[in-house]
Amino acid sequence: MPRITIAVTGADGQLGMELRERSRAYPSADFIFLSRTDLPIDQPEKILIFFQSAKPDFCINCAAYTAVDRAESESDRAFLINGESVGRLASICAAQHTKLIHISTDYVFDGNSAQPINEEEDPSPINVYGASKLLGELMAKKANPETLIIRTAWVYSSFGNNFVKTMIRLMGEKESINVVNDQIGSPTYAADLGEVILQIIDKGKFIPGIYHYSNEGRVSWYDFALAIKELIGSPCKINPIASSDYPTAAKRPNYSLLDKTKIKLIYSLSIPDWKNSLIKCLNVIRRPQA
Repeated sequence: MPRITIAVTGADGQLGMELRERSRAYPSADFIFLSRTDLPIDQPEKILIFFQSAKPDFCINCAAYTAVDRAESESDRAFLINGESVGRLASICAAQHTKLIHISTDYVFDGNSAQPINEEEDPSPINVYGASKLLGELMAKKANPETLIIRTAWVYSSFGNNFVKTMIRLMGEKESINVVNDQIGSPTYAADLGEVILQIIDKGKFIPGIYHYSNEGRVSWYDFALAIKELIGSPCKINPIASSDYPTAAKRPNYSLLDKTKIKLIYSLSIPDWKNSLIKCLNVIRRPQA
């Protein structure tokens, strides 16, 4: 098979770092990892120069404005990075015949569903971050119908800042903490998502469209915190509270459980259970640093 080149934007984020780790298992591909400093997604002239020079076969776009609460007061920035810039990236990919895999979010939905949300449900975001990510999806599909979009939820990893690492820190500092118990979903270990993306490329079966991916299972943030407490052996007391008792600048969806049937069927995937993946991540976090 001819070698392929895979460009990863936003490579300094959780998913980008996990893709970097997993790339070692794909020696038939040449990877180009691009941090926000290397390739700012909101600077189309730099993107164009890069794509014309590198001519990657695939682009995995992990670049995003992810400060959900701050987006409420920085909406212009959020819509620029998550919306307009994604549309321009998709257009450049189309012109250079680069297959684009773009990462989106459960926040494009309002959280009012009572059953796992599939790809055919109408998006209805309830915060600026969700609205900006939805704009990115729409602009990407318009500029490049060959875009493959993966919506995911509750992402965590051994890299960066996330719920798991925050819980570990707080449980080490406090005797008790409060965690909301009325927001339902399933966590996503970024390592699992990264592996799925690379499998999609490796299978040579690139079918554009929207897909949903998270780990299997159904939990609240409170349940997730209890599992972390149990697995790290913390004596910290976890108190369940309502979302109304923990006000944030951006409203969160109450229900974010994604239906993964489509991606499992098309790509013959077996998706790990959320707790098994949490155990794997905690083992990585505990691993002594070289």
